[in-house]
Amino acid sequence: MKKVVAIIPARYASSRFPGKLIKKLSGEPVIKHVYENIKKTGLFSEIIIATDDKRIAEVADKFGGKCVMTSAHHKSGTDRVAEVAEKTDADIILNVQGDEPFITGKPLEKLISEFDDPQVEIASLMHKITEENEIKNSNNVKLVVDKNSDALYFSRSMIPFNRDNKKEVTYLKHTGVYAYRKETLLRLVKLPVSDLEDTEKLEQLRFLENGFKIRMVLTEYSGIGIDTPEDLEKAEITARSLNA
Repeated sequence: MKKVVAIIPARYASSRFPGKLIKKLSGEPVIKHVYENIKKTGLFSEIIIATDDKRIAEVADKFGGKCVMTSAHHKSGTDRVAEVAEKTDADIILNVQGDEPFITGKPLEKLISEFDDPQVEIASLMHKITEENEIKNSNNVKLVVDKNSDALYFSRSMIPFNRDNKKEVTYLKHTGVYAYRKETLLRLVKLPVSDLEDTEKLEQLRFLENGFKIRMVLTEYSGIGIDTPEDLEKAEITARSLNA
């Protein structure tokens, strides 16, 4: 039986929306929604919030969330997750961002089940998009996969490029929820920033450039990340509709 641990990297100092994880959504901190929704799945031996900020740790303590303080010098959430993962006896590590308050069990269960295949070292989520503004938006990371559903490339550009305007083209958007074998995660964070990663500002390209495969799982879950105050307002509307 694989031991699966969920780790939520949680920074306070977001450039666009500082303190977003402890802002209130439906009367509770955003990060509490993430923690509780992961807990409800029953898929994880342990759920840990990884932060370098005492304000987040204090909020987590109030709702009973386990929190581990990490270095303040990490360049990415993956580095923060790896610091905590190294001290666990987990086989599989789930990395869910602290601003995904509507995460549910079904996509996470599908993601974890991919590790029944011993060849899978990294897995992540994707979903189909059809609206032109979504496809062309550089904030939305698109991807293409091979016949095994392993990622071939991720880009902020529109891929694949529909040269002949074919009617039937499938566009896929990446949802930034990852799972890794623990030993793979610890290897990944030791790799230097790659050329493609630096160009597109997409960390997962470092993995591909170094020969790691990323198994992509197609789900209906599109994710609602909170990066701005406007996103929080939209999330409040979504929360009200779900609770109606």
